[in-house]
Amino acid sequence: MGGTLAGLVIGILIGLAAALAVAVYVSNVPVPFVDRGVTRKPGQDAAEAEHNKGWNPNAGLVGSQEPLPDPTTSGQAGAGPTLLDPGPSEEGAAASDPLGDLVRSKLDDDAPAAPVPVVPDVVAVPAPVPAPAAAPATTQAQPFTFFVQAGAFSSADDANAQRAKVALMGMASQVTEREQSGRTVYRVRLGPFNQRPMAEATRDQLMKGGIDAALVRVER
Repeated sequence: MGGTLAGLVIGILIGLAAALAVAVYVSNVPVPFVDRGVTRKPGQDAAEAEHNKGWNPNAGLVGSQEPLPDPTTSGQAGAGPTLLDPGPSEEGAAASDPLGDLVRSKLDDDAPAAPVPVVPDVVAVPAPVPAPAAAPATTQAQPFTFFVQAGAFSSADDANAQRAKVALMGMASQVTEREQSGRTVYRVRLGPFNQRPMAEATRDQLMKGGIDAALVRVER
């Protein structure tokens, strides 16, 4: 343990000595790009200023140009009038151009006139009047009343049984009695019907169901 601690201390001392030696060496070496100890004489500065007098840094970019004349001295040297003659104004030239006026008037006369749109006369057409609907033809009252008879029986029980069959087909009927040749007859009838087609349709339906039926006409 003691040897390790001594070795660590010695290593630290050696490192500090090496760092100190590097610092001393760097401080004695001259830094590049720094002109140390160089002095200039006053005569050199004056000679350089005289040499650079009148030097134009943009001479290589643009060509040589002559200096512009001074407008304050050009009139005194007799070089000519300092102001240019503006010449005749545009308004005066336009007013004193008879040929141009003649040409413009000729062009205006030759230009075709804009066509005037022709509006056709609008004639009011009356809306068609719808024809009156034809009145439904009234069915002429018939002088007869119609019944559909589903059978005539001598027994009331048989008549009621036939009435039950008709009821199973969804139609209502009634049993009526009548004396015929000294005997009582029980009739199963449907109706009355004011229209013959309705009575015939009922008869056809009974016959499709297996029941014999007949159309009976009774005077009113």
